[in-house]
Amino acid sequence: MRCPKCSHEEDKVIDSRAARNGDAIRRRRMCLRCGHRFTTYEEVIRARLRVVKRDGRSEDISREKLMQGVDKACEKRPVAAEDIERLVDQVIEEVENEYEREVPSHVIGQKVMDRLEAIDEVAYVRFASVYRRFKDVSQFLGAIEGLIGKTSV
Repeated sequence: MRCPKCSHEEDKVIDSRAARNGDAIRRRRMCLRCGHRFTTYEEVIRARLRVVKRDGRSEDISREKLMQGVDKACEKRPVAAEDIERLVDQVIEEVENEYEREVPSHVIGQKVMDRLEAIDEVAYVRFASVYRRFKDVSQFLGAIEGLIGKTSV
């Protein structure tokens, strides 16, 4: 590993430990020339998972894009940023475990909706309105009635 300070290529590993819930290894290193200490991470690189859109196009899965969609649904709602990040991380981890190369976009949308429903019902309806492409008020009412039916049971 090349030292970020002097570019020398010889170093010594001082400490290693698991990171990112066991998905990576964090290594503390020390340059043998200048003594500079730095951190590196080692992780398994998987083939990028692709999302197959409704129209048949496919694109790389994007944590940022998913985060923006959930963020927008939760805008001005009492949902903590940590909850949103956890939701996105869980959805991505789940689809990466279930699918090798391609995942249909509707699977991701459904997983987000399932989690949003438990976190905030208004955010759930907002996300569902875009995801399911609601055309009129009756579709909104149907989604809301479905929520009311679940909570009163």
